[in-house]
Amino acid sequence: MGDPAGIGPEVTVKALLDRSISKLAHFQVIGDFTVIDRVRKSLRVKPEISLLDLANVSTTNFAFGIQRPAFGKASMEYIDEALKLLKAGAADALVTAPVNKSSIRSAGFKEFEGHTEYLAQMSGAKEFAMMFVGKHLKITLVTRHIALKDVARTITEDMIFKTISITHEHLKKYFGIEEPRIAVAGLNPHASDSGLFGDEEARLIIPAIKKASITIKNIYGPLSADAVFYETLKGKFDAVVAMYHDQALAPFKTLYFNDGVNLTLGLPFIRTSPDHGTAFDIAGKSIADPTSMKEAIRLACSLKPS
Repeated sequence: MGDPAGIGPEVTVKALLDRSISKLAHFQVIGDFTVIDRVRKSLRVKPEISLLDLANVSTTNFAFGIQRPAFGKASMEYIDEALKLLKAGAADALVTAPVNKSSIRSAGFKEFEGHTEYLAQMSGAKEFAMMFVGKHLKITLVTRHIALKDVARTITEDMIFKTISITHEHLKKYFGIEEPRIAVAGLNPHASDSGLFGDEEARLIIPAIKKASITIKNIYGPLSADAVFYETLKGKFDAVVAMYHDQALAPFKTLYFNDGVNLTLGLPFIRTSPDHGTAFDIAGKSIADPTSMKEAIRLACSLKPS
């Protein structure tokens, strides 16, 4: 259910209230009964929820919308419990509600970067990536949560090659696209315009595309990021490989702010999540939009595991 003080518990309950969602699978919610029950009462609903209650949130010291180490610790316990179920074969897929990185780090998990990295580490995944999925747009990131000033010096030819490869693999594996068409965005304006605005395209991106093209067909780029998403929306490509976080998320969230989904590629299980954070400013007010959570659940249930 994510951070207890965020909107995760609310969007989880709201999603499972929708019969079109609840009939898709047998759902096991991992969380805390006190919080879930508080949400149900505030919404004046009593949905049938199979809850694995870890009872790890204080009943006397709880409030929505605040950052606390105890809530970060609880968030990690939900994730670890989910990993146990997946490893034991008791679950087929994982949908994670949002957590708060600051709360988690203040709880002692100093190296925590996010769900994606933690799930990869704990499951032994060596190659993994974040893909954002909307109705007409899929984008995979080469770099994730790093400062913009560090992007150019962090990106390598191998990183780009591996992102292209894992995108191709999962477009086939998860989405059943037999011959995926992948666009690779340039890093610089106009994909450097033949070297006028940087050399990363010539030095890193083009060699990565050439290397991937030895075994993978239909890779295009580097293409200017100011046009590639529009062309993908028009059906020219099946997915875009973006160089950095906001290059991908700015257009993606403009289009799919309420119903976009974060999909992790490369894990030994299916994992999705809504494309939003804990939204502390509206937590506990019963006004959170569950659409992204619903779409995350739908996607998890629809993907082909092999």
